Amino acid sequence: MSTPIQYLNPQALSRPNGFSHVTHAAPGKIVFVSGQVSYDSDGSVVGAGDLAAQTRQVFVNLGHALEAAGLGFGDVMKLNFFVKNLTESAVATIRAVRKEFLIEGALPASTLVGVERLAKEALLLEVEAFALVS
Repeated sequence: MSTPIQYLNPQALSRPNGFSHVTHAAPGKIVFVSGQVSYDSDGSVVGAGDLAAQTRQVFVNLGHALEAAGLGFGDVMKLNFFVKNLTESAVATIRAVRKEFLIEGALPASTLVGVERLAKEALLLEVEAFALVS
């Protein structure tokens, strides 16, 4: 018997086009959160040209996605960051903002990759998450 998969698209996030924001199954399973960018619930870019503002909105969006699955940042096992125009300064900015959301001493595994471009020119950051349903 296969485990039923739930496909979640929280109203607090922009309407997805061709994907689900969150997929998950039963307890003890991994929740997959699609890459979140700095869209508000209407799909408009928040913080154009401002990496700190975009990072904050990305983490707010990740929070909405996790909440839809009954989870929070303490349940996140892995984050993948995709950053346009990656520099040491950009890394420092992202790290400073993510401290507002993550739990010190229980930080998830993480990968940070520099990319040439994201889905829209104004986007500077995209982050996907993997969390555990307990």
